[in-house]
Amino acid sequence: MTQSLAQKRAADALKNIETLKDKGEYGKYVSYVKSLPAEIIMSGLGQAMALVRSKKLAGYDPLYQHLNDWLCKGRPYASGDLITNIVSNSEADYIRAQAEAMAYLEWLKKFAVALLDDDKNSQKEVGDDATASP
Repeated sequence: MTQSLAQKRAADALKNIETLKDKGEYGKYVSYVKSLPAEIIMSGLGQAMALVRSKKLAGYDPLYQHLNDWLCKGRPYASGDLITNIVSNSEADYIRAQAEAMAYLEWLKKFAVALLDDDKNSQKEVGDDATASP
């Protein structure tokens, strides 16, 4: 039985979210994955991914890694790093990558909302002392 591309996206996204859940430390991943599609629409895939890559907060690194792994396995890039591919390849590849990122993010977002507790790890943000008294 052959899976459709949508089924492959869903399976990969589910695997990634379940892995995050099992690790138990994912920061505000749910918030980040929910807001990233709007950031891509406003700024484009390249700038949005540069922003995600630059953040030093828990949750951003796995989000970058999930998109990097998905988009750099032939969808549309064959290998390597996502940002490097974005700046090194054709505009047509960039447009395909942006469309594929949006489709993949829908699955990541659905599974993250369903399986991860958005507030559970908010105190584990790097540089955020949620337990400090005012």
